[in-house]
Amino acid sequence: MRKTKGLLLAGGHGTRLRPLTYAGNKHLLPIANKPMLLYGLEHLKNAGIREIAVVLGPIREGVRELLGDGANFDVNLTYLEQPDPKGIAHAVMIAEDFVGEESFVVYLGDNLLKEGVSRFRRIFEERKADCVLGVTPVKNPSSFGVVEMRNGKPVDFIEKPAKPKTNLALIGVYVFGHSVFHAVKEIEPSSRGELEVTDAIRVMLREGRKIEVERTEGWWKDTGRPEDLLEANQLVLASLETKIEGEVSRGTRYTGSVAIGRGTKAIGTVTLRGPIIIGENCRIGPNVHIGPYTSIGDDCVLRNVEIENSIVMKGCAIESGKRIIDSLIGSFSTIQNSQARIQQGHKFIVGERSFAQV
Repeated sequence: MRKTKGLLLAGGHGTRLRPLTYAGNKHLLPIANKPMLLYGLEHLKNAGIREIAVVLGPIREGVRELLGDGANFDVNLTYLEQPDPKGIAHAVMIAEDFVGEESFVVYLGDNLLKEGVSRFRRIFEERKADCVLGVTPVKNPSSFGVVEMRNGKPVDFIEKPAKPKTNLALIGVYVFGHSVFHAVKEIEPSSRGELEVTDAIRVMLREGRKIEVERTEGWWKDTGRPEDLLEANQLVLASLETKIEGEVSRGTRYTGSVAIGRGTKAIGTVTLRGPIIIGENCRIGPNVHIGPYTSIGDDCVLRNVEIENSIVMKGCAIESGKRIIDSLIGSFSTIQNSQARIQQGHKFIVGERSFAQV
């Protein structure tokens, strides 16, 4: 198989990638206690790709600190700057010198894809394609770039159509040959002011390039909204294996898949209903019920609370006396107890270092 490079987009390259509810780099939000961006990096690595360029958009905080030079992940990283959100095709354009004459995989950093990218790379090689792209049926195609098919072949590509003729959305994984660089130089900015990757692929189609459209195998999740993040957390946790590295009290009861990190202690009466993951150096209990489908980050303290289907990031302190559901709670936030305990579930979308009394 020929050498292939990777392009990992990390931080606000267009309107689709801008974080909607989080004052920071959405690509670093934890899914099952792992920053989202690392899933894309691992998929590229697992496909045998070791030379990867990380394209830094305007929202770039923390990316270099997380990834470094790539040595910790057994890859070689190069950083490319895209200070203005001019679109995915523009991100491709600025990577031309890095890519050279090689083929390359583009992976949007806010995507989660169960199967990874190895199959797409293999199809590109076996079919001698100029472009391979992943698609999946969606309920809201007007929110995505879509492909129109006829007799099993692509006939058009449209970005966020007002009246879509198809529900096949592009999932943000592309394999390109060098001909794409000519295509991105041929297009003009869209009405959104961006160079759309769908317009570049349309140019390739018009020029007779070989474009292969492949449906995903397994689940795919775009994480543009809080509810999408929670669903992604569910999907990843569904394959969690039980691993208890911390200490649990005699009063701790757990069912399903439960992972507890080193240095974490469950104290007093604690009920853990998997799948859930609890990070390192946490203090859980007494009177705590967690799960299912909940991630608790490192260094958290939870007392007198029920919490399920939620993401709690590192360093949080929660003693609410309440039932918390379907929530996204930012790092180093505090949710404090009020007087009355009621059974109604509370939902939170809480940014970093916030305080809430309920």
